[in-house]
Amino acid sequence: MVWIRLDGRHPNQLRPVRFERQFTRFAAGSVLAHCGETKVLCTVTIEPGVPKFLEGSGKGWLTAEYRMLPSATQQRQPREFLKLSGRTQEIQRLIGRSLRAALDMNLLGERTLTVDADVLQADAGTRTLSITGGFIALSDAIQQLLSQGQLERSPILHQIAAVSVGLIEGEAFLDLNYQEDVAAETDFNLVLNDQLHLIELQGTAEAGHFTRPQLNQILDIAETGIKALLDLQRQAIQA
Repeated sequence: MVWIRLDGRHPNQLRPVRFERQFTRFAAGSVLAHCGETKVLCTVTIEPGVPKFLEGSGKGWLTAEYRMLPSATQQRQPREFLKLSGRTQEIQRLIGRSLRAALDMNLLGERTLTVDADVLQADAGTRTLSITGGFIALSDAIQQLLSQGQLERSPILHQIAAVSVGLIEGEAFLDLNYQEDVAAETDFNLVLNDQLHLIELQGTAEAGHFTRPQLNQILDIAETGIKALLDLQRQAIQA
């Protein structure tokens, strides 16, 4: 059996992706990121000071928070207050690790950047879109620091983008929607930089196992998607 995508996409094709920059007024960087039916608001705020383990080092820090609005899915999800779910903690750590890989913390100075990713609507791929859109918001926040003369040069070393790939009926498919994510026997989230170097690779065989040739197929199709996302990021930043 061959899996047929209901939206007519080819196996190596992204959903429609677009970014609305400067979506909110007060954040140093803000982007409403769209990928198919998934929508994530990514904002970046800047605060003086760093966590205690970095005080006096001259280095900056980046951290991330991730939440889903109650109405982001078909059934209302309760808000997370004092106790975060394991999934939420995992995703916000992934976003933070991924976007820290974009920066030279020595050039950032002792200030903290907080990336907030708020899922307005979820159709799978929320963590990867949070990273891809978060980089654009981060780029705008850094540009604000440069424009204000608070930084002499940009601490951004690399673009960062992320994408999902899944195996369905033994074949690799790029950028899964919810229906495909549920059907996938193997599910991967991949984070790469603009040199196509891997930042993070998360993969699990939800049912059975996967082979080394299938892993190579996953990596190849992920690179195709990341290249397209990097181009879309550049277009958004230069607009």
